[in-house]
Amino acid sequence: MPLVSSRELLLAAQRGGYAIGAFNAENMEMVQAIIEAADEMNAPVLVQTTSGTLKYAPPSVFGGFVSRLARDVKVPVALHLDHGNSLILAEKCAREGYTSLMIDGSLLPFNSNVTLTRSVVAMACDIPVEAELGTVGGKEDDHDAKPQYTDPAEAADFVARTGISSFAVAIGTAHGIYKGIPKLDIERLSEIRKVVSVPLVLHGTSGVPADQVRACIERGICKVNYATELRITFSDAVKSYITTKPDNFDPKKYLSAGRDAVKARVIELIRLCGSDGKAGA
Repeated sequence: MPLVSSRELLLAAQRGGYAIGAFNAENMEMVQAIIEAADEMNAPVLVQTTSGTLKYAPPSVFGGFVSRLARDVKVPVALHLDHGNSLILAEKCAREGYTSLMIDGSLLPFNSNVTLTRSVVAMACDIPVEAELGTVGGKEDDHDAKPQYTDPAEAADFVARTGISSFAVAIGTAHGIYKGIPKLDIERLSEIRKVVSVPLVLHGTSGVPADQVRACIERGICKVNYATELRITFSDAVKSYITTKPDNFDPKKYLSAGRDAVKARVIELIRLCGSDGKAGA
């Protein structure tokens, strides 16, 4: 089917008490894996690209092949800009068919974050916009920051002033690889849920234990992002193929190994999010 807006997907998840898996893709094979996994699990899904990924291939390229692959399946697929770093990039993605946008002004002072976010919401018109307050720590592309937890009172003000469709919280997750077992501030999430009505988003979920992910979903998280974990899964599978078959020179074969590994992991994460079987919700 044609690409769909993320707004309806996340609102359905909010009503149903589950989350939509939002998976970052770096190339065509990872997009294939994500969409095939969602189709097999009858699950709605978001395919995401970061600002860094869009330096590797522009929004026109990802918009083209994601929309084409989505047409071959019956499950709803949204294409999302993850950690958009400027109004200009958000505009490019909107023009090239992205159906969901994130603008990340979390490193800016509060009022500057509000101003930037409002500019993207105004530009986007009917395209839903996600934004972040507080800072998810770690490194995502060129975005490298120390964690700063979301203040619930500021969160309510931020959402009201910006008009965003979904809100990314900072409760102890981090981008990249965790050095230890993360411990999330679940009670803070509950406090944010009390004062923010739009769907909540969890970033930096790669490596977060399954029980903590489930606890977050129970407390209002409607979108769960996975990036680093899929990059590692893809790369490990390609390395293993090349190591065991060093005489192969056909990229289709080792890239297919990466695609198969990512698909298997995405299926597991869709089950964790509870979105399997929810394509018609």
